Amino acid sequence: MADEAPKLIQIVPKGGEKKDGFNLVTERVVAVNPESRQLEVELLAYDGKTVVLDVDEDALEDLKKIKAGDGATIRVVEEGGKRVAKSFRIRPKDPNTAKADAMLLDLRDTHWLNRKYAAEVLGELKDPRAVDPLVAALNDEVGDVRQRAYDSLIKLGGPSVPSLIPLLVSEEDEIRQSATEILRKIGKPAVEPLATALTDADERLKTRIMKVLDRMGYKPKTKEQAKAELPRLT
Repeated sequence: MADEAPKLIQIVPKGGEKKDGFNLVTERVVAVNPESRQLEVELLAYDGKTVVLDVDEDALEDLKKIKAGDGATIRVVEEGGKRVAKSFRIRPKDPNTAKADAMLLDLRDTHWLNRKYAAEVLGELKDPRAVDPLVAALNDEVGDVRQRAYDSLIKLGGPSVPSLIPLLVSEEDEIRQSATEILRKIGKPAVEPLATALTDADERLKTRIMKVLDRMGYKPKTKEQAKAELPRLT
Protein backbone atom coordinates (compact mmCIF):
# COMPACT_ATOMS: atom_id res chain seq x y z
CA MET A 1 0.00 0.00 0.00
CA ALA A 2 1.20 3.55 -0.68
CA ASP A 3 2.62 5.53 2.26
CA GLU A 4 2.00 8.98 0.85
CA ALA A 5 -0.79 10.19 -1.41
CA PRO A 6 -1.40 13.31 -3.48
CA LYS A 7 -3.71 15.95 -2.06
CA LEU A 8 -7.26 15.34 -3.25
CA ILE A 9 -9.08 18.48 -4.29
CA GLN A 10 -12.84 18.82 -4.10
CA ILE A 11 -14.34 20.58 -7.12
CA VAL A 12 -17.79 22.16 -6.87
CA PRO A 13 -19.74 24.32 -9.34
CA LYS A 14 -18.83 28.00 -9.15
CA GLY A 15 -20.92 29.62 -6.45
CA GLY A 16 -22.45 26.23 -5.60
CA GLU A 17 -22.97 24.86 -2.13
CA LYS A 18 -20.13 22.71 -0.85
CA LYS A 19 -21.42 19.21 -0.21
CA ASP A 20 -20.20 16.68 2.28
CA GLY A 21 -17.42 14.71 0.58
CA PHE A 22 -16.78 14.16 -3.12
CA ASN A 23 -16.85 11.46 -5.77
CA LEU A 24 -13.46 9.99 -6.62
CA VAL A 25 -13.41 8.30 -10.02
CA THR A 26 -10.69 5.74 -10.68
CA GLU A 27 -10.10 3.51 -13.69
CA ARG A 28 -8.08 1.01 -11.68
CA VAL A 29 -8.28 -0.39 -8.18
CA VAL A 30 -4.73 -1.34 -7.17
CA ALA A 31 -5.29 -3.34 -3.96
CA VAL A 32 -8.17 -4.39 -1.71
CA ASN A 33 -7.72 -5.25 1.99
CA PRO A 34 -11.02 -6.07 3.72
CA GLU A 35 -9.22 -7.13 6.92
CA SER A 36 -7.72 -3.68 7.46
CA ARG A 37 -10.74 -1.97 5.82
CA GLN A 38 -8.59 -0.20 3.25
CA LEU A 39 -8.61 0.31 -0.49
CA GLU A 40 -5.80 1.57 -2.74
CA VAL A 41 -6.73 3.21 -6.04
CA GLU A 42 -4.87 4.79 -8.93
CA LEU A 43 -5.36 8.49 -9.61
CA LEU A 44 -5.08 9.11 -13.33
CA ALA A 45 -5.06 12.89 -12.87
CA TYR A 46 -1.88 12.50 -10.79
CA ASP A 47 0.12 10.50 -13.36
CA GLY A 48 -0.85 7.14 -11.96
CA LYS A 49 0.01 7.85 -8.32
CA THR A 50 -2.09 5.99 -5.80
CA VAL A 51 -4.06 6.86 -2.69
CA VAL A 52 -5.11 4.66 0.23
CA LEU A 53 -8.63 5.10 1.55
CA ASP A 54 -10.10 3.83 4.79
CA VAL A 55 -13.48 2.19 4.28
CA ASP A 56 -16.55 2.93 6.37
CA GLU A 57 -18.05 -0.07 8.14
CA ASP A 58 -21.30 0.35 6.22
CA ALA A 59 -19.40 -0.07 2.93
CA LEU A 60 -17.54 -3.27 3.86
CA GLU A 61 -19.90 -5.54 1.89
CA ASP A 62 -19.29 -3.45 -1.22
CA LEU A 63 -15.54 -3.55 -0.55
CA LYS A 64 -15.61 -7.36 -0.69
CA LYS A 65 -17.09 -7.20 -4.20
CA ILE A 66 -14.29 -5.05 -5.65
CA LYS A 67 -11.31 -6.71 -7.31
CA ALA A 68 -7.91 -5.34 -8.29
CA GLY A 69 -8.20 -4.05 -11.84
CA ASP A 70 -11.81 -2.87 -11.51
CA GLY A 71 -12.76 0.73 -12.08
CA ALA A 72 -14.93 2.46 -9.49
CA THR A 73 -16.64 5.66 -8.44
CA ILE A 74 -16.12 6.13 -4.71
CA ARG A 75 -17.90 8.52 -2.36
CA VAL A 76 -15.18 9.93 -0.10
CA VAL A 77 -15.42 12.14 2.99
CA GLU A 78 -12.76 13.60 5.28
CA GLU A 79 -13.16 12.36 8.85
CA GLY A 80 -10.62 12.96 11.58
CA GLY A 81 -7.91 13.76 9.04
CA LYS A 82 -8.53 10.53 7.13
CA ARG A 83 -10.14 9.90 3.75
CA VAL A 84 -13.00 7.51 4.26
CA ALA A 85 -14.83 5.69 1.49
CA LYS A 86 -18.55 5.70 2.26
CA SER A 87 -19.87 3.88 -0.81
CA PHE A 88 -18.80 2.37 -4.13
CA ARG A 89 -20.11 2.06 -7.63
CA ILE A 90 -18.04 -0.63 -9.33
CA ARG A 91 -17.19 -0.80 -13.03
CA PRO A 92 -15.83 -4.30 -13.78
CA LYS A 93 -12.89 -4.46 -16.18
CA ASP A 94 -13.81 -4.81 -19.82
CA PRO A 95 -13.58 -8.54 -20.76
CA ASN A 96 -11.34 -7.80 -23.76
CA THR A 97 -8.97 -5.76 -21.58
CA ALA A 98 -8.80 -8.59 -19.07
CA LYS A 99 -8.12 -11.08 -21.86
CA ALA A 100 -5.39 -8.84 -23.29
CA ASP A 101 -3.78 -8.64 -19.85
CA ALA A 102 -3.65 -12.44 -19.69
CA MET A 103 -2.27 -12.74 -23.23
CA LEU A 104 0.46 -10.18 -22.54
CA LEU A 105 1.59 -12.36 -19.66
CA ASP A 106 1.42 -15.53 -21.77
CA LEU A 107 3.52 -13.91 -24.47
CA ARG A 108 6.42 -14.22 -22.00
CA ASP A 109 5.55 -17.80 -21.01
CA THR A 110 8.27 -20.47 -21.15
CA HIS A 111 6.10 -22.79 -23.28
CA TRP A 112 6.13 -21.81 -26.94
CA LEU A 113 2.54 -22.95 -27.55
CA ASN A 114 1.29 -20.42 -25.00
CA ARG A 115 3.39 -17.70 -26.62
CA LYS A 116 2.08 -18.66 -30.07
CA TYR A 117 -1.56 -18.53 -28.93
CA ALA A 118 -1.02 -15.23 -27.09
CA ALA A 119 0.60 -13.59 -30.12
CA GLU A 120 -2.34 -14.64 -32.29
CA VAL A 121 -5.06 -13.46 -29.87
CA LEU A 122 -3.41 -10.09 -29.26
CA GLY A 123 -3.75 -9.33 -32.96
CA GLU A 124 -7.45 -10.15 -32.84
CA LEU A 125 -7.99 -7.96 -29.76
CA LYS A 126 -6.14 -5.04 -31.39
CA ASP A 127 -4.95 -3.75 -28.01
CA PRO A 128 -2.23 -1.13 -28.72
CA ARG A 129 -0.37 -2.20 -25.56
CA ALA A 130 0.59 -5.33 -27.46
CA VAL A 131 2.70 -3.52 -30.07
CA ASP A 132 6.07 -3.52 -28.31
CA PRO A 133 5.71 -7.06 -26.88
CA LEU A 134 4.78 -8.33 -30.35
CA VAL A 135 7.72 -6.49 -31.91
CA ALA A 136 9.95 -8.21 -29.34
CA ALA A 137 8.33 -11.54 -30.28
CA LEU A 138 9.68 -11.14 -33.81
CA ASN A 139 12.93 -12.34 -32.20
CA ASP A 140 11.33 -15.40 -30.58
CA GLU A 141 13.34 -18.62 -30.92
CA VAL A 142 10.28 -20.44 -32.31
CA GLY A 143 9.27 -19.72 -35.90
CA ASP A 144 5.53 -20.21 -35.27
CA VAL A 145 5.61 -17.54 -32.55
CA ARG A 146 7.47 -15.15 -34.85
CA GLN A 147 4.90 -15.74 -37.59
CA ARG A 148 1.94 -15.05 -35.27
CA ALA A 149 3.61 -11.86 -34.04
CA TYR A 150 4.20 -10.83 -37.67
CA ASP A 151 0.53 -11.40 -38.57
CA SER A 152 -0.74 -9.63 -35.46
CA LEU A 153 1.36 -6.51 -36.02
CA ILE A 154 -0.24 -6.22 -39.46
CA LYS A 155 -3.69 -6.52 -37.86
CA LEU A 156 -2.83 -3.81 -35.33
CA GLY A 157 -1.97 -1.55 -38.26
CA GLY A 158 -1.03 2.09 -37.72
CA PRO A 159 -0.14 1.85 -34.00
CA SER A 160 2.57 -0.70 -34.93
CA VAL A 161 4.42 1.60 -37.32
CA PRO A 162 6.55 3.77 -34.95
CA SER A 163 7.95 0.67 -33.23
CA LEU A 164 8.69 -1.06 -36.54
CA ILE A 165 10.57 1.79 -38.23
CA PRO A 166 13.81 1.37 -36.21
CA LEU A 167 13.89 -2.30 -37.26
CA LEU A 168 14.47 -1.25 -40.87
CA VAL A 169 18.15 -0.87 -39.99
CA SER A 170 18.40 -3.98 -37.81
CA GLU A 171 21.61 -5.98 -38.13
CA GLU A 172 19.45 -9.12 -38.36
CA ASP A 173 18.39 -9.79 -41.95
CA GLU A 174 15.22 -11.63 -40.93
CA ILE A 175 14.09 -8.83 -38.59
CA ARG A 176 14.82 -6.17 -41.18
CA GLN A 177 12.89 -8.10 -43.83
CA SER A 178 9.96 -8.76 -41.49
CA ALA A 179 9.67 -5.07 -40.57
CA THR A 180 9.73 -4.09 -44.24
CA GLU A 181 7.02 -6.58 -45.18
CA ILE A 182 4.80 -5.71 -42.22
CA LEU A 183 4.96 -2.00 -43.03
CA ARG A 184 4.11 -2.68 -46.68
CA LYS A 185 1.16 -4.87 -45.70
CA ILE A 186 -0.14 -2.28 -43.22
CA GLY A 187 -0.34 -0.03 -46.25
CA LYS A 188 -1.84 3.43 -46.22
CA PRO A 189 -1.88 3.90 -42.41
CA ALA A 190 1.92 3.46 -42.48
CA VAL A 191 2.62 6.16 -45.06
CA GLU A 192 2.33 9.28 -42.92
CA PRO A 193 4.38 7.94 -39.95
CA LEU A 194 7.07 6.75 -42.37
CA ALA A 195 7.18 10.10 -44.16
CA THR A 196 7.31 11.93 -40.82
CA ALA A 197 10.19 9.72 -39.64
CA LEU A 198 12.29 10.91 -42.57
CA THR A 199 12.75 14.27 -40.84
CA ASP A 200 14.91 12.96 -37.98
CA ALA A 201 16.28 9.78 -39.60
CA ASP A 202 19.98 9.35 -40.23
CA GLU A 203 21.08 8.64 -43.80
CA ARG A 204 20.97 4.86 -43.39
CA LEU A 205 17.47 4.80 -41.96
CA LYS A 206 16.31 7.44 -44.43
CA THR A 207 17.43 5.22 -47.32
CA ARG A 208 15.51 2.26 -45.90
CA ILE A 209 12.36 4.31 -45.35
CA MET A 210 12.52 5.66 -48.89
CA LYS A 211 12.80 2.11 -50.25
CA VAL A 212 9.73 1.01 -48.28
CA LEU A 213 7.73 4.03 -49.43
CA ASP A 214 8.83 3.45 -53.01
CA ARG A 215 7.71 -0.19 -52.88
CA MET A 216 4.36 1.06 -51.54
CA GLY A 217 4.06 3.36 -54.55
CA TYR A 218 4.56 6.53 -52.54
CA LYS A 219 7.22 9.09 -53.47
CA PRO A 220 7.68 12.01 -51.06
CA LYS A 221 7.92 15.36 -52.83
CA THR A 222 11.30 17.05 -52.91
CA LYS A 223 11.65 20.54 -51.44
CA GLU A 224 11.80 21.92 -54.97
CA GLN A 225 8.55 20.17 -55.93
CA ALA A 226 6.83 21.37 -52.80
CA LYS A 227 7.91 24.97 -53.48
CA ALA A 228 6.72 24.74 -57.08
CA GLU A 229 3.23 23.81 -55.86
CA LEU A 230 2.90 26.81 -53.55
CA PRO A 231 0.19 29.23 -54.76
CA ARG A 232 1.52 32.42 -56.27
CA LEU A 233 0.49 35.75 -54.79
CA THR A 234 -0.94 38.16 -57.33
